[in-house]
Amino acid sequence: MRPKKQSREKQANFLYPELMDQLNPKDPLLELGKKIPWEKIETAFTKFYSNKGRRAKPVRLMTGLLILKQMNDLSDEEVVQTWVQNPYYQAFCGYRRFHWQVPCDPSELTYFRKRIGDEGAELIFKVSTEIHGETALAKEIVVDTTVQEKNITFPTDSKLMRKVIEKCRDIAKNTGIKLRRSFKRELPKLLCRRNKTKKVNNRIKTIAGILIREIKRKLPKEYRDIYAQTLELFTRVHNQKKNDKNKLYSLHELEVSCICKGKAHKKYEFGSKVSFAITKETNIIVGVKNFNDNPYDGHTLPAVLEQVEQTIGMRPETVFCDRGYRGKKNIDGTRIYIPGRPKKKATASEKEKMRHNFRRRAAIEPIIGHVKHDCRMARNYLKGVAGDVFNALMAGAAFNFRKWARNLKQFVFCLYFFLFKVHFTKQFAMVL
Repeated sequence: MRPKKQSREKQANFLYPELMDQLNPKDPLLELGKKIPWEKIETAFTKFYSNKGRRAKPVRLMTGLLILKQMNDLSDEEVVQTWVQNPYYQAFCGYRRFHWQVPCDPSELTYFRKRIGDEGAELIFKVSTEIHGETALAKEIVVDTTVQEKNITFPTDSKLMRKVIEKCRDIAKNTGIKLRRSFKRELPKLLCRRNKTKKVNNRIKTIAGILIREIKRKLPKEYRDIYAQTLELFTRVHNQKKNDKNKLYSLHELEVSCICKGKAHKKYEFGSKVSFAITKETNIIVGVKNFNDNPYDGHTLPAVLEQVEQTIGMRPETVFCDRGYRGKKNIDGTRIYIPGRPKKKATASEKEKMRHNFRRRAAIEPIIGHVKHDCRMARNYLKGVAGDVFNALMAGAAFNFRKWARNLKQFVFCLYFFLFKVHFTKQFAMVL
């Protein structure tokens, strides 16, 4: 059922004092809470609720918890517990008085994410760019891609075969199949060998194939439709070879891709590719797009430019990329610049200008690093393709919110420094 709107009446209470009367009104988090258009978000999210059932939690509470989670790199459980202890978190979520109990169960954040989906995450991301005002409206942007790693272990063929064997045993137990041999004693001995030779891996694969075929033969008719898709998945994993393309790297995350970005410390990363677009001068993220199946970087540009246009309301005129985007130099009127040798007829000023632009392009690299390690994108714990899209958009929104709060701190410090300087100058003039 639709949530009840939070009361915004400023009526004093004798027993419970107002939070805003006790907290620092200039705190960046409280200022950010005043800046975010909560009524716009509540109105947009109304369509995701039904008119029947139990009354839902307030939209501002649930949205605020998602934003705080990404801004501070917290899990669902941690952000709920921290909310109880931190009065600034409660004021940010629209509460007027301090509460001693948890606002919701951590699992309710999962249901809220599924409720609003990609559309809700895109709206929150759009709001994070709008609060920056005209500084986000840039004609020149910088685009680059990175990998959003999935929360899976490093996949190996023998490890996948072991999981298939364990799953086959579970299916046999649930359906009442009596296996001719379960290999419960042989498999641990094979896994304990330090030097897993090719012979050992082949034996593990043979055991998996024996169990898959036996379950297919003995599976009762009433269970065949239930486990048909699962057994096809096991067969695909068993038949794939080491150097095959489009391999399965996880049984519970089928969309994971193997991506090589040329890093010395991490040759391969397993997850999805995410493209970031930032303004060239102010470093505000104006585009976050998640891609599956590891597409070529140059082929991701049209979708990124379309998202940037929807976010800021204007199409950028110029895009600066690295050499991974070689190919097209113009996409629907937007010029694409890639580092390379200058033309023979280029003047010295033109060469210096392009050198400056490509140096500015390098600013996107540390921004991606901050998004990953500060805004919970280094490892994605949300399930499925929907989880990849949602986590990437919320990470970009969290970076923009953090940047706005940081700029506010710098502005207040500069203002205090200016006032102190004016006061000191007047006092010094009076002494003279």
